[in-house]
Amino acid sequence: MKKIFNGLSFSVWIIIAVIITLIYPSPFLGAGGIQFKIFIIPLLQLIMFGMGSTMGLQDFQEILKSPKAVFLGVFFQFSIMPLVGWGLTKVFDFPTEIAAGIILVGCMPCGLASNVMSYLAKANVALSLTLTSIATFLAPILTPFLMKTLAGQLIEIHFWDMVWEISKLILIPIILGVIYNQLIGQKWPWFQKQLPLISMLSIAFIIIIITANGRNSLLSVGPLLVLACFLHNTIGFILGYWGGRVTGLPEKDCRTIAIEVGLQNAGLASGLAMAMGKVATLGLPAAIFGPLMNINGSTLANYWKNKSL
Repeated sequence: MKKIFNGLSFSVWIIIAVIITLIYPSPFLGAGGIQFKIFIIPLLQLIMFGMGSTMGLQDFQEILKSPKAVFLGVFFQFSIMPLVGWGLTKVFDFPTEIAAGIILVGCMPCGLASNVMSYLAKANVALSLTLTSIATFLAPILTPFLMKTLAGQLIEIHFWDMVWEISKLILIPIILGVIYNQLIGQKWPWFQKQLPLISMLSIAFIIIIITANGRNSLLSVGPLLVLACFLHNTIGFILGYWGGRVTGLPEKDCRTIAIEVGLQNAGLASGLAMAMGKVATLGLPAAIFGPLMNINGSTLANYWKNKSL
């Protein structure tokens, strides 16, 4: 319960910070001639480095133990959320770049919080680790393909440019994190212990920067965009869970897939929006989706924690 409360508390503080940023955006735009948005990509790379520093061969063990669950989990991850995001852009009349941002969130791999949420929900943590790892490594190819297919009419998508940007944002930092863990990690345990906190603070800073830069756009579409992100996240949980149920997976695996599908790597979406020079519009859905999915995910995990398997 304490971990869930802490997760909720973090999201609540983010929401408070976002409200303050909407009222007083100037301090969060930059200082001394430096625009804070230039820090989005390095912060995301730091988060991915932290993820890599905790990875090992055991993260892929479920491929051999439960190949069906792994295949379905990855398939649902890169089908349900992209298509739901695309569908929401047909329901809501958002400006094109914000609509593309909704699809962008849907095309992301699993969120980094999914492993913790799976543990709290009494789900299959080993499967969660495997799905997060595989989806992250597939993202450099599948995310540009899905964006080109589903959002290509909304904004210009350069496939190979996006492949390279995602590789810079996640693959290279993760590989460096794995190397660091093998060569230095045991020598600097104090740094390893601080990485989760560093990641949380980095995510918070990214959300605040995007909010400050996209204030005007957010105020014009705010309530509807929050609703769209809420529906996106909730429908992802529901379809992920029932996708597992109708294909005959165990309850623990169904819970895991629901969480993996519903929780997206919003930080990566923010980094891509920054790399494309559209952080104030394309990055807005990610800034809203991030804290919202943590609140919804914590609530769902708490419900499952108290429900027998």
